[in-house]
Amino acid sequence: MVKVTKQIDARGSFCPGPLMELIKGIKKASVGDVIEVISTDSGSKVDIPEWVKKMGHEIANEREDGEDYYIAVRKMR
Repeated sequence: MVKVTKQIDARGSFCPGPLMELIKGIKKASVGDVIEVISTDSGSKVDIPEWVKKMGHEIANEREDGEDYYIAVRKMR
């Protein structure tokens, strides 16, 4: 189980809202922190992992629960 440092509830927000909330959270976080985003926007399933890879961070966990998409991102730098 991944220990989440901060959770961002972006349910009901549309692209690029969930990604922008993650970016704000990553900027405030320390290296090693895990920020989890909860999104109902289907675009997040593509946008967030692409951004994470591009920026050199790590996906710590991904899961779906009904319409909710959970993605936990570990800040690597």
